[in-house]
Amino acid sequence: MTEQQPVPAATVVLARQGDADIEVLLLLRSTHLVFNGGSWVFPGGRIDPEDYPEDSKGLEYHAACQAAVRETWEEAGVKILPGELIHTAHWTTPPNLPRRFSTWFFVCPMTVPVEVKVDRSEILEHRWITPEQALREYAEQKLRLPHPTRETLTDLSRFRALDQLIIGLAQCEVRVFPASSPYYRPEEMGFFRAAPVI
Repeated sequence: MTEQQPVPAATVVLARQGDADIEVLLLLRSTHLVFNGGSWVFPGGRIDPEDYPEDSKGLEYHAACQAAVRETWEEAGVKILPGELIHTAHWTTPPNLPRRFSTWFFVCPMTVPVEVKVDRSEILEHRWITPEQALREYAEQKLRLPHPTRETLTDLSRFRALDQLIIGLAQCEVRVFPASSPYYRPEEMGFFRAAPVI
């Protein structure tokens, strides 16, 4: 049996400063949706052909940035820019599952207030919540969180302030799951990590 090829996708974590901790935006997917129905997730979805900019030479990283921007607008009604995205991780769904994705993960620090609007059809609700609180509610079986979402929240729970998050992400290596994924070839796909500022 031929292994199903994962579909390229993008996900973005909108992070803002709360009263004493950072907060991230989670969206509740309708239970009628096949993929992660009934789960709380970050905005995101598959990369469409139209997401490839004309000047990108077909590079997937640039299309992933555009998809992250588009999906954030479509699912949450929030406008962000590709230049605001920080690439933090890449997840490939394991083989032998009915739906597979190779997903670029981004964080977008939000420095001004935004109004979130969901369609009440595919996305039923939204919440700004601290990573720590989301993980606590998952442990209490109050929230359904997919594995990549939980791991991302765990990574972000180390930070309490938005400026610390931005600095910390600039110093962290991109996490790749699995580490040997043939679907993540960053330089070939157009992503070049800037050297850390000393």
